[in-house]
Amino acid sequence: MPHLIKIGNSQGIRIPQPLIKQANLQNKEFEIQVVDNGLLITPIKSTRKDWKEQFKSIAASQIEQDFNETNRNLDHSSELATGEAWEW
Repeated sequence: MPHLIKIGNSQGIRIPQPLIKQANLQNKEFEIQVVDNGLLITPIKSTRKDWKEQFKSIAASQIEQDFNETNRNLDHSSELATGEAWEW
């Protein structure tokens, strides 16, 4: 079972590995909240970690893909729908 251990002038909680895995706390930062009868340990969700760089990468490739697809679908002929030619 978890128990308190002395760490310098403070105390820490030693949590058994099975509980860490079950609570999904391994390799994560977490927050501790005081609740009515004890402590609540919750992993901090990092859903937006590095999101800006990932978005830029995805956006750049998507823009290029959209441009290429649009360009492929364009009619590059010099005639208008009426049969008249464009004047440049």
